[in-house]
Amino acid sequence: MTAFGGAHQWAQAHFFVAEESAGWAWLQVIGCMALELDRVREIAERVAASSGLEVVDLEFRGSGKGRMLRVFLDKPGAAAGDPLAGVTHGDCANFSREFGTILDVEDAIATSYTLEVSSPGLDRKLTKAAEFERFVGSRVKLTTRNPVNNNRYFEGRLESFRGGVLTLDLSVSSHKSRRKMKMGAAAAEQGQKIGIEFSNVEKANLVPEI
Repeated sequence: MTAFGGAHQWAQAHFFVAEESAGWAWLQVIGCMALELDRVREIAERVAASSGLEVVDLEFRGSGKGRMLRVFLDKPGAAAGDPLAGVTHGDCANFSREFGTILDVEDAIATSYTLEVSSPGLDRKLTKAAEFERFVGSRVKLTTRNPVNNNRYFEGRLESFRGGVLTLDLSVSSHKSRRKMKMGAAAAEQGQKIGIEFSNVEKANLVPEI
């Protein structure tokens, strides 16, 4: 019985160590992925800047042979009313060739991947302060980290961006968005406005107006 008890205790200890090792290995994988993404982003921004472009967003999707690296480009100074202005198919093709070559030469990505390069689209993400400044007057939708007036979702026209505060005119919001914002028709017609701290914005996108 004593021998069995000793073996049982050893098995418990062995299981604990294995579990802890697996957790550490997972943390190492996450750390490597973060470093890889930072390195790839640095290369992308370097290549984009050399062609008068900017990286709006960069992300990895999928895994294994299906892993995809997506890069969204824009051209600084493009007309705010048309997020696609200035970025051409040729811009994307040239960036793709140069960027892909450097990634291979510097061995920045250890596994196989498919590279996709495109413009940010009509519903482009807004992440930087300069992007919000550029698109003042445009219709946007955003989600906040912390509730504002008991809501985290907002849609409206970006009226201004001053002192780190976004001012949204909610009167242009869709009926669906008004329901999500718990906002009645009367309040919308009165041209309700709201101020949201830039630091409180979790994610934001333009809303296409066609």
